[in-house]
Amino acid sequence: SGSTGQPKGVINTHRGLVNRLCWMQQAYGLTAQDRILQKTPLSFDVSVWELFWPLLNGATLVIAKPGGHKDSTYLVKTICQQQITTLHFVTSMLAAFLEEPNVESCTSLQQLICSGEALSPALQKQFFTKLPNVELHNLYGPTEATIDVTAWQCQPDESTVPIGHP
Repeated sequence: SGSTGQPKGVINTHRGLVNRLCWMQQAYGLTAQDRILQKTPLSFDVSVWELFWPLLNGATLVIAKPGGHKDSTYLVKTICQQQITTLHFVTSMLAAFLEEPNVESCTSLQQLICSGEALSPALQKQFFTKLPNVELHNLYGPTEATIDVTAWQCQPDESTVPIGHP
């Protein structure tokens, strides 16, 4: 985790990670038809669930090319070609992704999880304008708590974006 600008190593327990993955499955329910894009560098906490959640639940894991997480054009192309259904973005990358001219062609997307930075009402509105049939989930939490501790399912008609409930 490097939210302070100073990278640090964080030790999490196996039990905490299993609990997190079980919660994600209960909350978002992957199936064998789902396809997850693993694009977060392995030095970041989100990469843990990107890797293990699909593998534990029979979904397909698609691994992005090195550095692909920074290239929104590549991401749109990969999502379309690989029929990605579930994806994670930090807010700043979500903003860049939504500016892509062909983002509306990502019709396979079913749910997008956003965390790591505050999600603004303006970005939430832009998301639902461009991807009206995709669920948007706002998660928040420190790495020390096994990635996130609160979750909120955003709605197109909301004017705020809460960090959610435990």
